[in-house]
Order: sequence, then C-alpha cells, then structure tokens
Amino acid sequence: MLARKKGETGTERGKKERPYNKRKEEERGKKHGDGGMEKGRGKRLDPMSVGYFRRVSERLGEEFSSEEEKALFVSNVFSEVRGQALPLATDPTGSFALQRLLPLATPTQVCRLLKGLREEGEEEGSGFKTAACQRCGAHVIETALRQTRRLLQDTGGSGMQEDSEEGDGDAEDCGAVEDHVLGLASEVTEKLLEYSRDTHGTFVVRTLIHVLGGLETRSQEQTGRGFKKPAPKAPEFSEFEVPESFKGALECLADKLLEHVTVFLTHSTASPVFQICMQVFHRQCPELCQRLGQGMLGYLTSLNPGAGSSPLLVFLKDQTSSRLLEKMVELSQKPLFRSLYKDHFRGQLVTLALHPFANFPVQRLLAAVPNQKLFVKIFDELSEGLEAILAAGHMGVIVQLAESCVKHGERQTELLQCLLQAFHCADPPSRKLSCAPLFLTLLAHEVYYQPEKPGGDVEQSQKPLSGLVYHGSCLVQSLLRFSDNSALLRSLRSLPASDLLILASDQSGSHVMEVLMTSLSDKGRDRLFKKLKGHYVQLSCSKHGSRVLDKLWSAAALGSRRAIAEELGELSLSLSLSQ
Repeated sequence: MLARKKGETGTERGKKERPYNKRKEEERGKKHGDGGMEKGRGKRLDPMSVGYFRRVSERLGEEFSSEEEKALFVSNVFSEVRGQALPLATDPTGSFALQRLLPLATPTQVCRLLKGLREEGEEEGSGFKTAACQRCGAHVIETALRQTRRLLQDTGGSGMQEDSEEGDGDAEDCGAVEDHVLGLASEVTEKLLEYSRDTHGTFVVRTLIHVLGGLETRSQEQTGRGFKKPAPKAPEFSEFEVPESFKGALECLADKLLEHVTVFLTHSTASPVFQICMQVFHRQCPELCQRLGQGMLGYLTSLNPGAGSSPLLVFLKDQTSSRLLEKMVELSQKPLFRSLYKDHFRGQLVTLALHPFANFPVQRLLAAVPNQKLFVKIFDELSEGLEAILAAGHMGVIVQLAESCVKHGERQTELLQCLLQAFHCADPPSRKLSCAPLFLTLLAHEVYYQPEKPGGDVEQSQKPLSGLVYHGSCLVQSLLRFSDNSALLRSLRSLPASDLLILASDQSGSHVMEVLMTSLSDKGRDRLFKKLKGHYVQLSCSKHGSRVLDKLWSAAALGSRRAIAEELGELSLSLSLSQ
C-alpha cells in the first residue's frame, strides 16, 4: 500500500488517484461488455459492513454447537442483508459470505435476497443484470440458482416457506422460488444477447438453463456446498423434478436463440450458451434439441456457398463455430445426422480431418454414426488419408475411428492393416512383432528403432520401451478390443519383463495393462504372471503400477496369488528387520 505523504489527507490522495482508477474502470467495463463488472455497480459497502461480513465468513468456517444455533446465526445475518443485497453481492467480501450462506438458507431467505437484487437496480429487474454481469455478483446468482433443487424438494415443489423464520410476518411478500427463477428467466430471455456476450453473464445463463431443465452437475453440487474445486472431468448430470412452467421458459429461450443464430455461431463467449441449451434439451426435451439443430443448419445452408462446396465448411474450420457444430453433430438424431453427412461432410472428411479445428467435429461424427452401413462409408473415405492424418498428429480421429470399429464390429481388419502399413511394420512379417511399441509411442519403425546404418535394421529386443504417449495408449486399448487382436497380443507378449514393468508403471500404459488382462486367455495370464515374477515389489512401489497389481491380484489364480503374496511378504519382513 502506498504511504501517505506528509501533510496530505486521505481525501486529497483519493482525488489524485481517482482519474486513473476511473479510466481503468471504464476500460474494464468495455472489456466485459454492456453491464460489465464496474458499469452500474451502484453504492459500495461501507468499511464496517465489509468487516462484519468478513467475520461472518470466518464464523461459517467453524463448527456450531447445534443446528438451531446455526439456523439462528444464518437468520441474523440475512437480516443484515436487507437493503444492501446488490452492493453486498458485488463486493468480494460480501459475495464470498453470501456464497457460503446460501446453501444454508431457507426458501424465504433465498427469495428475499433475489427480490432485493431485482428491486435495488435503477430500473425493475436491472439489479439482476448488474449483479449477473459482474464478477462477484455472478457467483452469488449462480449459487442462489443452484439452491433450486434443494428448496423445491424441501417445500414439496412450491419453493415457498409458509412461516417466516424471522417472525416478522412478511414472508409472503418474498414470493416463491419458482417465481424468482421464472422472473430471472424472463429477464435473461429479453436481454439474451447482453447476458450471453458478457464474460460473467454467460455463466449465469448456462446455470439458469441447467436449472430450468431440471439438471444439476456433480461439480455444481460440490461448488455449492463444499466450495471445493471440481475435478477436471466431464460433468455427470443428476435430474430433479421441476415445475411445468420451467419447460415453457425453456421454449421461450429456444425461440430467442434461433432469432440470433449468427451471434451464437460466431461469438466465443455466447457460443457455449447455445451448446449448453442443446445438451440440456437433448436430455429433457429432444424435440427442442433437434429444433435448434435444424434451425442452425437451416441458417447455414441459406448462406451463399463457395464454388462447389458447402457453406458449412467455412464454419467447421473456425475455432468458435466448430465447437458449436461439434455439439450439434454429437447430439443430432438420425434425420439431422444424415442431412449433415450427405450435404456437408461427404467427400470432405480427409480435408476436415487434417484441419486443426475441423478434425474435432469429424471425431464427433464418427462417435455419433447411427448404423453400420453409414459407418462403412465414412471409414472407407477416411482410410484413404489415414497416413496423412497420422502425420498431422490428429490422433483423436484415429482413436475414435478404432473405437467406432469396435462399436459397429466393422472394418477392424482393414484398420489394423492400414495402421501396420502407416507405422511401416507390415512387411516383412517379422516386423509385426514390434507393432505394440510403435503404436504406444506413435513412432514409425525406422524412427523408433533408428538403425545404425542407412537401410539397416536392429534387433527389436535390444530397444527398451520408452516414450509412451496418451493417444498411443488409447489406440492400443481400442485395438485390444478387436475381435481379432492376435497380432497385437503377440507383440505385447513378446515384451520382456522390464518393458512390461515400464508399461505398468506409466500413467497411460497402466490402462493398457488393465485391458490386456481382460483380453488374455487363462494360459496367457499364467505366462504373464510368470514373466512378472520377481517384479511385484517394484510394481507395488509405483503409483500406477500398484493399481495394475490390484487388477493382477483380482484376475490371478490361487498359485499366482501365492507367488505375489510371498514376494510382497519377503519385502515386509526385510523392512521390519531393518527398523
């Protein structure tokens, strides 16, 4: 903090700093669009209130002697929120306190907060926009929306608590949770572009869509109650029952989305809103999902195409648009999928698979193929450029192609042969024995083994396994699920124990070992156990190898289990003696 100069008052120093801060705030407001972080913020919290709500956050982190004491504390704090909901929500300290309070709040308390936010703006409903399009306020509204499931269940679907917990007799003036959610939905729908284009507002819109659709993600549940950072995994949805009026709000939102298709197709901040809508509609209202997809496709096909090409190709190669089209392909039903493939993808698959952005929609296309006949057509077209796709490093396409071969039970032999040729281990036949290390490292034979003389060769057994990569592991796992995986199994069985130990101890390679265990026959498992004998201690000391050892133990026969137990028992004995 800057020291105050001698003879300079705080007011004078504030006046000197104010022009710089004002320009900075204006720049930040422009950056965050209309209703940005500083625009229309309103009055700030006074220092005394800031200190009070900081102590509230600290107290909520401590244990309460009883639930009654906790409820009384929460009730007392919410009584202090009245009249300053907006400045409190947009203040960092106040926002954090509200986020911790809301999971403990009653329906009346939540409704009173939402009502305060709505009424404290300059115009009716403008408080929602001011808070939603501000960094701290957006978190408060999201947290409040995520209480919908709990509050609807606690009140039997009404979202309204009859008796006021504070005994002031005005609970009925707060309305029901359903009314406030619908009010926010109406406000968002009316100003959808303003909310969706805003850096913070777009997250509020997405959370609102999930709530209206009766979906809650695991990450939302964790964030709302424990404030733990969610794991970087695909969200798993849990459904809850919502009032019928929520579906009507979703339909109005869908109409508004289709009015501004061009914005959601090209705007990087707004585009995820359309994607989330399609995802929620796909689970809850499939007809709305297809309506959005058809509307998007109708807009694209109405554009002037290039010479002999589809107008969709331009958007497939755009970083923002390709994400939305990727979601549309993933969630499309048969009629929409056939239209997409026939009119836009067919004949362009290799070109798209080689593009840095368009290859992702191609992956979704492969994953969403509805039947074997159509998959065969797509495979035959892509197989012509398989080596070029590998050279471009777009392994997601190759891995998805292998997974689709497993799913549809088609073209498995052809894909394996194409891969052997692409990795230069198809001829002579003896080279096939080295295919597993090549697939795992995604290196051609001559690159991986590096012969000392040009045109020469080396003994494959002399090259230790190294350089394992994630997509190589995924590819081998898929190939092991082929109906005829004998070539790959022979290659893996030929690996020495030291290479198997490296494979099992690697983060990506350990998953290959787990799939391998399910692919081997009983005799094959016995051979694997014999090869690994003497290395179980090393496996148990490895983070990933220990998990493989658990799988080995589960699949082992009595004799193999005895060998594992004896080896680990000797280690335990030696450790105890050394102490």
